[in-house]
Amino acid sequence: MKRILWFRRDLRIDDNAILANATGEVLPIFIFDKNILSKLPDNDKRVSFIYDSVVKLKKELKDIGLDLAVFFDTPENVFRDLRKDFDEVLCSCDFDAYSIRRDQEIEKLIVMRRFYDSFLIHPSDGLKSDGTPYKVFTPFYKNLQVIWESRNINELRPNQNSKLTNFDFSRFPSLEDIGFIKTELPFFLEFSAKNVLEKFKIKIRDYQKDRDFFYKDGTSNMSIYLRFGLISPKQIFNIVKGLDGGEFYIRELFWREFYNYILYHFPHSEFDNFKNIIIPWDNDEQKYKAWCNGNTGVPIIDASMKCLNQTGTMPNRLRMVVASFLCKNLLIDWIFGERYFALKLLDYEASSNVGSWQWGASTGADSVPYFRVFNPYLQSEKFDKDAIFIKKYLPELRNQSAKNIHKENQKEIVNIKLSSKNAIEVFKYAKNSN
Repeated sequence: MKRILWFRRDLRIDDNAILANATGEVLPIFIFDKNILSKLPDNDKRVSFIYDSVVKLKKELKDIGLDLAVFFDTPENVFRDLRKDFDEVLCSCDFDAYSIRRDQEIEKLIVMRRFYDSFLIHPSDGLKSDGTPYKVFTPFYKNLQVIWESRNINELRPNQNSKLTNFDFSRFPSLEDIGFIKTELPFFLEFSAKNVLEKFKIKIRDYQKDRDFFYKDGTSNMSIYLRFGLISPKQIFNIVKGLDGGEFYIRELFWREFYNYILYHFPHSEFDNFKNIIIPWDNDEQKYKAWCNGNTGVPIIDASMKCLNQTGTMPNRLRMVVASFLCKNLLIDWIFGERYFALKLLDYEASSNVGSWQWGASTGADSVPYFRVFNPYLQSEKFDKDAIFIKKYLPELRNQSAKNIHKENQKEIVNIKLSSKNAIEVFKYAKNSN
């Protein structure tokens, strides 16, 4: 039997399910999907990162006696050409709306066999005793105690009983060929996933505390590597398990599992409120643009958005703060914020992004209570006391004292106190009307 190994969000050799299940003649492939790329700007940072990762994957496959055929086309066109010479496709699972539609079309052309190695659990596992899914994180997490209490989770190795089929592997479109330009990436992406994780091991003890301080490098920087599969969640689990501070980090990994689980069982939540609640959003276009461009007049909001626009990254605490400001203070539908993050975030993952935005908007599973509205000035004063982060992205404030930066300045596009009070009333009314 001849098999196609379709690499998608699993751009690695170690702990890779399709390589572990590859037997007989195989053709490893990667597709730069025109359906996706056509919607992105030519300087999208993720494409540069993926391109470099695919180059690296091709080399690593060659090191184990395989290779990688790289296409720039729609998946339908690629498999329409390949199906006459191959019997089935091996690939990893994906559960966002586009991926589901894409795979349904491919299955009309060729048999697909899917494997699950982008997450620790399959969403069909971890159900309640009555067979229904959890909607709150803590009981979901406790129900998986046998996993997170494990000392080690078995990793997969490439199957040695496979051989490379005859194919022209020399064709490899350049970044320019697929319509993109090389862009500057955050410095840590110059290193391998395992190297970055080794650096994080040194500081993981302080992760729970330091991750919220915007000016500190207290995060793991692993989300981008996880998103595109340069490292598996099992590999991360096995490396950090047992480390001082590792338990809290593993719990954070399970939030990623939870949001994927929610999207799988409640696919409507990708586009609609998870909760049955109708919010009379304001959706002011000028205020939305000001938020996107970092021109709201609120220093921590503006610095955060400029950080996102320049680097494609944003610490989790800041994601919560800017989401609260957009959905509560500006009364703009979370879907607008989610779509903007989808365009900008290097680590964009549909399930996590949707789940986090609905959490911040008080419309999602296990979300923040509607009456909780982040005060951006209190947040910046607490987590960026000396305004180090703010001044980095708003250099025009470098001569101002941190004390003044953490105070309302009358330049905001909305009054913080009044808009917070209004949001609470709007959400309370909406909640009581459903």
